[in-house]
Formats: sequence, structure tokens, C-alpha cells
Amino acid sequence: MKRALGIIGIFLAILVYSIFFAENFTTGINLMQLTNRTALYAVLALGAALVIVTGGIDLSIGSVVCLAGIMTPWLLIEHEWTPWQVIPTVLAMSAFIGLCHGLLITRLKLQPFLVTLCGLLLYRGIARWMTGDQSQGFMGEYGDVRAIALAKFSIPGLTDYRLPATVIPALVLAVLIGLFLSRTVWGRWLLATGRNESAARYSGVPTAWLVTGAYVACSLLAGFGGMLFIFDIGSAQPSDFGNFYELYAIAAAVLGGCSLRGGEASIVGVLFGVATLRVLQNTITLAGYSSQIEFAVVGGVLLLGVAADELIRRYAARRLERAGAIERAGSAARA
Repeated sequence: MKRALGIIGIFLAILVYSIFFAENFTTGINLMQLTNRTALYAVLALGAALVIVTGGIDLSIGSVVCLAGIMTPWLLIEHEWTPWQVIPTVLAMSAFIGLCHGLLITRLKLQPFLVTLCGLLLYRGIARWMTGDQSQGFMGEYGDVRAIALAKFSIPGLTDYRLPATVIPALVLAVLIGLFLSRTVWGRWLLATGRNESAARYSGVPTAWLVTGAYVACSLLAGFGGMLFIFDIGSAQPSDFGNFYELYAIAAAVLGGCSLRGGEASIVGVLFGVATLRVLQNTITLAGYSSQIEFAVVGGVLLLGVAADELIRRYAARRLERAGAIERAGSAARA
């Protein structure tokens, strides 16, 4: 929780600015849409956090979102599959992608950056080829399935705001992943693998399977997120659907306290990291700034987060070194 205090403070500062200076920020429709998008991106960021914990990175998240999202209406509409066939198939495909990433990284010892960069190009290319680069949508059908993302729940006392249904899977996943990392031996082993993989492996930790599992979980959540996104927007073009989504996922995880060196994670921080980026993007739009500056702002925020992580690490190392020196001096004096 301590690692999340910084991003919580940044989130509150941006939120206060948005309330006073961004026109229509507090309207019910804007807050509903903001909550919905925050929940959708949180699903992706939680998956990215699991990979970052191991000291790795996944650049293919956006392309997996594209492939899974485009495949869903493509199979439902063009090939007339039932939802009970499509949803498990798309999720299984997403998990298989993560399994391939994990095996290439742990067995062939390829760099995560290279493996997932190739995936970024490969999966989007497959999505464009299989659909003939044509937009895919539900054509007004399958409203019951799309309700997974489109449903809204009334909140007593609030007449102009309803809670989007996407908040439910995002919070459930956050709780499960948080409990996994903090309350299970597998979660502690995953953190240990990120801190020092060699030491963990020599201690008997199955590091290869843990790293592979992290990539499977990341791609699975990316595929699940892709379906939620397509359920929400209704149709998408494979050439641009999911573009730069990995940027938001990785940025949110890093801002939320996940060290790019691995071994550190804060699920609460990840959620606030996502919320900070979405509120920032929403404020840029509502305050009248050019939307073209959005990526520059996100890049700058990510750079600040990485720099802050490095400074905090150095400060903690110096404190630990000083404490050790004082302890050694005390022991020498007593001797």
C-alpha cells in the first residue's frame, strides 16, 4: 500500500484540477464513461503488472486485444458460431498466445522485448488478414452478450450516474490477483523470481513455470479485455483497434508501483495508475487542449514514474547501506 501513496496523491491532484477547470467533467454521462474506460483498461493493466513483476514486459497486449476483439464478432456474425463456442475459443486462443511467449522466453531464452514485439506485429497482421482488413461488428445483434460490458447499475441517491458493469470483472480480478501475490506461496515465489531469478531458482522455485504463467495470464486478460472493448464499442477496424493499448497498460502498472526491474507490485497502485491516466486523458479533452498532445502527456508521465522509481530505489539503497554501517560500527564499539 505504501508504494501506492504517491500515485494516489497524483490522482487526487489531477481530479481536483479536473473538477474545477474541465468543463462538464462532473456530469453523469462523462463520469459513467470515465468509469467504464478505467475498468476496461484496468483489466489490461493487471495482466501487464503480472509480467512486469517477473522483470519482463509484454508489448503485444494491444495486438492481442485487436485479435480477440475482432475475432469475436467475426465468428459470431460471419461464421454463425454461438456465444458459448466463441467466448471459450477466444479466451483459449489468448492463453495459448501467452503460453507461446512464456515458452520462447523461458526455454529458448529469448528476450521478452523481442518476443512480444514480434507478437505485436504478428497478431495484428493475422487480424487484418483474416477479416480482409474490414470492420467487424455485431450489426445490432447479440445484445444479451454485449450486456456484459454495456449494462449499467443504479446507485441509490444518484439519479444521473449508473455504475458500468465492467467495474465488476475489473474489481474481481484486482482482488484475486492481489490475494494471489500477497497471500499465496505462488505469489511470493513470483515476486521472488522478479527480485532475483537465479537465487529463486537455486532455492527450488519453479521460476520457468511462474514466468510462463505470468505471460499466459497477461495474454488471457488482454483477450478478455479485447472482448469487453468490442462488446462496448460494437464494431472496430482491425488496422487501428487496440493501438497503443499496451502503452496505457504498462504506464499504469509502472505508475502504480510495479518496478520495471521486477519483484515489486501494488494492485491498488495499478488501479489508481489506470484511473490517473484516464482522468488525465479526459481532462485534456474537456479542458480544450489538443487531443494530439495526449500521447506526449502519457509519455511524460511514464518517464516521471520511471525516474521516480529509480530515485526511490537509490534512496532506499543508501538508507540500507547507512543502517548497515551504523550497525557494524555499534558492533565494533561493543567489542
